[in-house]
Formats: sequence, C-alpha cells, structure tokens
Amino acid sequence: MSVSRSAASHGLTAGQEDMRVFFNAFAAEDERWRRRNATYHAQIATVMRFVVPTGKRVLEIGSGGGWLLAALEPSEGVGVDLSDEMVEQAQLRFPGLRFVWAAGEELELGERFDYIVLSDLMPYADDLLALFARISEHSHARTRVVINSYSNVWKPAIRLAELLRVKPPKPTRNWVAPDDVGNLLELSGFQVLNVTRRILMPKRIPGLDLLLNGLLANLWPFNHLCLSYWIVARPVPEARDGAPSVSIVCPCRNEQGNVAGLIDRLPVMGKATELIFVEGGSRDDTRGEIVRNLNRRRDITIRLLDQPGTGKGDAVRTGFAAAENEILMILDGDLSVRPEDLPKFYEVVVSRRGEFVNGSRLVYDVEPGAMRFLNMLGNRVFSFLFRATTGQRVKDTLCGTKVLHRDDYAEISLGRSYFGDFDPFGDFDLLFGATRLNLKIVDLPVRYQSRTYGTTNISRWRHGWLLLRMTFFAFGKFRIAPSRTARR
Repeated sequence: MSVSRSAASHGLTAGQEDMRVFFNAFAAEDERWRRRNATYHAQIATVMRFVVPTGKRVLEIGSGGGWLLAALEPSEGVGVDLSDEMVEQAQLRFPGLRFVWAAGEELELGERFDYIVLSDLMPYADDLLALFARISEHSHARTRVVINSYSNVWKPAIRLAELLRVKPPKPTRNWVAPDDVGNLLELSGFQVLNVTRRILMPKRIPGLDLLLNGLLANLWPFNHLCLSYWIVARPVPEARDGAPSVSIVCPCRNEQGNVAGLIDRLPVMGKATELIFVEGGSRDDTRGEIVRNLNRRRDITIRLLDQPGTGKGDAVRTGFAAAENEILMILDGDLSVRPEDLPKFYEVVVSRRGEFVNGSRLVYDVEPGAMRFLNMLGNRVFSFLFRATTGQRVKDTLCGTKVLHRDDYAEISLGRSYFGDFDPFGDFDLLFGATRLNLKIVDLPVRYQSRTYGTTNISRWRHGWLLLRMTFFAFGKFRIAPSRTARR
C-alpha cells in the first residue's frame, strides 16, 4: 500500500529533515530494539489502553512502527510520523489502520479525533507550540490529548543506557518538564485535566518489577523518581448551546416527611425538568406520600419508580436508566443538601467548566448535628485515598449530590464492569468511572443541613468497611493492574 502524505509534508525545517533522515535509517532496527525493551513498551501500551477506551477515533502523532496505535484498538486509527520509512513499514504491518507521512507541526488532515496521542514524542519535536496548535485543529469539544514523555530525573540514566547500548541512541532535542508541557498546552487552548507518573523500572526483574511499578511508583516520594510522566488535557470548553433539559433522581427510602417539601422547593431548570423518585423498602409511607404528590407541581414532571434492588447506588442507576433528559442530577431525599443549590450545578455543566460536578459539604462550616465526628473523619480519609488512587482533588467523595451529562453517564455505564458492582451508595462508582474517562471533575461547595425528619440509612462501620475495600480495589485497578498486565 502506498504511503499517504500530508499536503504540508514538504518544505521541512533543517531540524525536521535531520530527524527524518535519522529515523529513516533507524527503521530497519526498530523492531529489534522493541524486542530488547519489550517490558517498557508493554508498560506504555498497557497504561495507554487504560486511558484511551477501545473503539474511539484515535490520532497518534509520532506513531513510528504503529504498534501502540494498533494496541489501542481504535474504530478509526490514523498514525502520523516524520519518517516515511517508518510510515511505510507501519502501513504494511497494520493495513487496517491509516498512516500518514507528515511533520506534526504542519499537519492538515481536515479531520477531528476523540483521542490524540503523543507517546515519547516530546524529545524529538521541532516546535511544540506549533505542534499543539495543529492538535487543536484536529480536536472537537470532547477530544482528549494524552501525552507521555521522559522525566528529567532520568536524563543521566538514559544517557548511560544509550552508551551501554541497552537503549537505542536517539537525537534527543528536548527535555521538557510536565509544567512546561502544561503551559504550552494552555497557550494552545487546552486545559490540563490530570498529571501522573509511571514506571520506576523499565526492565523486567522477576519478583521486583511489580513491587516497583505497581506499588512504589504510585507512592510519594518514589513517584517523583518515575521514568515517565503522563498528561491528559482537553480543549478549553465553550458553553453549551441552548438550555439543556434536566432529570433529577431522588433515592427515597424512609423519607415520608421530606417528600412534599422537596417537591415544593425544587427549582425549574433548562427547557424541561423532571423529578424521579426511586423508592424501595421504606418502613414508613414514603411511597404513598409520593403518589399523593405526583401532581403537586405543573411546571415539572414528577415520576415514581419501584427500586428493583437495594442500596442507594442501585436506586441511582434505576433512575438514570429511566431518565429522559440531557443533564442528570442526584438529590438525596433527606434534604441535607438544599434543592435550591441545584441551579449552581446546572450552570457548571452547561458552561462546561466541569463535566462531572461533585457536591462538597466540607468547604463551609457544617451545621451542628448534621454530620457526626466519625463520619467527618471517615469522609476525609476516603477523600485522601481517592486522591492517592486517581490523582483527582475531590474534597468530599461521599456527598450524594452529583451532576453530569447523560452522554457521559452512558460511557461510565459501559465501563462499570471494570470496577465491579459493590458500591452501596454509587458515589465511588461514578467518581471512579468519571476519572477513568478523563472527565473534568470539579467540586462545588454546598451547605450541609441537619435532618428534620427520619434517621440516616448509613451504617458507619458496615458501610465504611465496604467503601474502604472498594477504595483499595480501585487502587489496584488504577495503579497496580497496568504493571501486572505489562509483565506478561
């Protein structure tokens, strides 16, 4: 198959031409070096597969021999490389993908992609600002840019490895720190979502590599010694057009005394507002109270669903599955978070300043009696563990009020089996899913109110132990599983 050439591939700068000549000569040795460093390449591919879901439209700039792009299993994959020899070999190796010979700084494909990948490209780029400008032209509003590159800490070790012929010597031009990459991305119209570090040991050492890469590489201060850093960014958002409709799901068990007040206080949002009560297992007459108030308001639609299972998480999933509108919200039936605060969440999602808005009860002073000391302490512990697991700065992981777009929830649902289904509240289920999808997660402060009716459905010790188990399970999925997979 002939090599596709971008219209902008002619007239290379002197630096680009030098790179093209080097990698054309290196193409014949590329596969042999990959075999010698198979563990490192497997680690990169495994982490990248965790970040980039399969079945997406993926553009890789600096695609080399095409192995990484193929490993991502895209619905449509396009690889771009400055070396025409590399491009030709990649096209022969992976005929189901498309490879283009071009300088990334001058790329003009006239297409937009879901994910744009730059793996180990930073050291060889001629003009990073021009490169990111071209990436912007190939991005849509929901595109994610994923970058991994070498840490400056490893510069002496990499030089030594090249001298010892453990690593192939290459004409490295840039040692760009994560902060500098982030600054260049912001100058190019992108917003950094997450920065992580991976891989303490790029070679396989039986009995040690899992400990080093799966555990220590994720703990301070060892994470600052990692070989590679990873950055995920998105285009700076623009506000959504129009006034999207809203579905508010209210898990409601033993909340009879709160139903009428919740309905009366609920604001109208967007072009249509529906309130979905999900009730199951109440010992009081919560269900009867909801039925009696289904026609209490004419400006919103009120519905009642029977909960098929148990737990708040099951109730939320039941309500979201039945919701008909574009923005999905969770509002607890205990009225500890005021219904009047929901428009603030709505504005954040509609403006796209956040894609997953998480209520935070721990910014303002908590009303006396609203949250017991042990609950407060446990919440702070879970927030710390969540940050250590995901890198996301979420202050209050257990606040029940969460808001996201219907399309994003559909993506979270598709990947739910990855984390399992034993979160009784659904908070971590949604937060872990949103993190894996690289959604922009933001905290929104709310004032936490004391109950005026009923008692909490939460068991501090039983549910706390369950959430602790889930947190460590997720740590294994986010941090350890990629290293374990890469060893095979």
